[in-house]
Amino acid sequence: MKLAEVIDQRVVGEIDNNTVLGVDIGSRGAKALLLHEGELFAVQVPTGVNMQETADELLDELLEEAGIGREQIRFIVGTGYGRIALPFIEIPSEIVTEISCHAMGAHYLNADTRTIIDIGGQDSKTIQVDPKSGKVSKFIMNDKCAAGTGRFLEKAASLLEYTIAELGPASLRAESQPQISSQCVVFAESEIISHRARGETREAIAAGLHYASARRVKNLVSKIPLEGDLVFTGGVSNNVGMKKALEDLIGLSIKPFKLDPVYAGALGAAVYAQRFYAEERRPDFDADEISNADISEILERTVAAEKTFIERTDVKKIGYLCTYTPIELLAASGAAHTRLMKCGEPEVVSRGELITKSVFCDFTKSLLGHFAEKDPLHNALDQVVTFYTCDSMKATAEAIDNFFVPSLGYVVPRDGGREQGRRFFRQQILNFRKDLSTLTGKLVSEDELSEQIQLYNQARRLIRDISALRKRDNPPLSGRDFLEITKSFYNLQPEEQLVLLEDLYLRLSGTPESGPAPLRLMMAGGIVADGDRRILDMIEDEIGARIVVEDHCAGYGAFSHDTDEKSDPWQALANAYLDQAPCARQTPLQKRIDFSAELATEYRVQGVIYNYLKFCPCYGMAKNSFVRRFQDMDLPVLELASDYSQGDTGQIKTRLEAFVEVLKEKQEI
Repeated sequence: MKLAEVIDQRVVGEIDNNTVLGVDIGSRGAKALLLHEGELFAVQVPTGVNMQETADELLDELLEEAGIGREQIRFIVGTGYGRIALPFIEIPSEIVTEISCHAMGAHYLNADTRTIIDIGGQDSKTIQVDPKSGKVSKFIMNDKCAAGTGRFLEKAASLLEYTIAELGPASLRAESQPQISSQCVVFAESEIISHRARGETREAIAAGLHYASARRVKNLVSKIPLEGDLVFTGGVSNNVGMKKALEDLIGLSIKPFKLDPVYAGALGAAVYAQRFYAEERRPDFDADEISNADISEILERTVAAEKTFIERTDVKKIGYLCTYTPIELLAASGAAHTRLMKCGEPEVVSRGELITKSVFCDFTKSLLGHFAEKDPLHNALDQVVTFYTCDSMKATAEAIDNFFVPSLGYVVPRDGGREQGRRFFRQQILNFRKDLSTLTGKLVSEDELSEQIQLYNQARRLIRDISALRKRDNPPLSGRDFLEITKSFYNLQPEEQLVLLEDLYLRLSGTPESGPAPLRLMMAGGIVADGDRRILDMIEDEIGARIVVEDHCAGYGAFSHDTDEKSDPWQALANAYLDQAPCARQTPLQKRIDFSAELATEYRVQGVIYNYLKFCPCYGMAKNSFVRRFQDMDLPVLELASDYSQGDTGQIKTRLEAFVEVLKEKQEI
């Protein structure tokens, strides 16, 4: 068909005559769209077991339909569930997330598009689009289970003895809509059987299923400011029953396209392919360029999330102070939450010192200083929470409560290995749940907590996978990059993180392992707060070494554990946080030292920077034990005690340069 017949007339002129292909391999169906000399060709097939074979099948069908050869295709972009498996050796190709491709495709089909509901075979998404560019402004994704997705509807159709094509029209004939409450495919099955046994018609049950699914999608949409010009894409978009249920519940009509909306992702991929070809992009980029380009999206999302957090007025907003705070419970409560970990300029530190003691570390002084200076993030908070280990942090939380905003404090047992301590910590978490309900008006259920446990487990695993790429001789990301990734964990909703982290991992794992291997260093010790990057910058930008792993509470350690998803969620949460890399305040200290030593071995480090803030009661006092252990491993150690004054920058750089020089000489022996 002619492009002018389906593409929005306001943007059709932006598509050139270069022949490109967009391939969207979903979990259930695979689509491909070819742009060639002003025409559009589209095909779809069921997704097979072998993703590459599926992609080749799509390509062969399109080439036959268009009457051209493979050599005429200038660029291919793959997207969707199977995008990792799309190498075309003879044709330049790249992968782009389905989020971006659906947004771009919908933009070219309707240039006014602002909100997209995308329901596929195994997940559902809501995407906010910038109508000026077709770029994603914000998105949220639900992929924890099949409820409300194509797979769910296929199963329901089978139970009702319909084909999937018959299910939607059948629901429109219903005279009633029985309530389907189960959110799980397995339990919904028994509910369907019960409704049939009670004499409900198949049509009525079909309608109930569609509205149950639509309610789940409506909940997803509510997390993104819903704007007009709503469109519906994905494999379920042709289901008339789902379309009607969504329109009824959301209260907006869904705008139609002149092209089957299942092809929106493939069209967006083809548009990206044209752009990449025009930019003369090739898959063999320099490793550093790929890393910087990939991390930029996470940086942008994190900045936008902080701005949104500050501006929100519809929910309670909580700041927390320590990695022992169970973020899963915060997320389940519905409160907006962020970790307070900004360092402060000397003026901010001085302002905080007026409230606390001068012998506290600069991080705790900064926290108080930010409140005193009415920093927008800190000033927006309704509540501060700390599960404290450090005595200075406990005193800081009490000062916040006395002078600024209400603060809740909970005790972390020092010996996390004792059964009595684990039961005690479980009760502390339950106390936190009760206090949260007082703030938010909602008592978190076990199911809601379990859902967040699953999501955050996935996010932590992806972060561990990304970190593991630093084990390469020439890591595809820097230590500074990794800290930005961990920062996003504390600011973005897990559904949004999972898409970004998965795509980042795919891209970084595909980076060529080439170039000279940098000197491999570990940074251990106390917190490296947000903004306190000068030592990292000196090591990686000025001296040319690389931080390949870090053992501090802003780095890798907080992601070293999983939470049991099958047992009592309250005890599972208590156990998981006590089993994470322990703070140096915990006992026995040997457990933390062993963890640090294991990281150094696993990441093949050649030297250790042991950095802590002056007056740190945990890592300052424990430094000798850490240093001795590294020395016993024949690992050179540089001890650095610093603050936020910047007055010792020259001295620190000199010491770093000398340390690295010694390490390089040791390598040459």
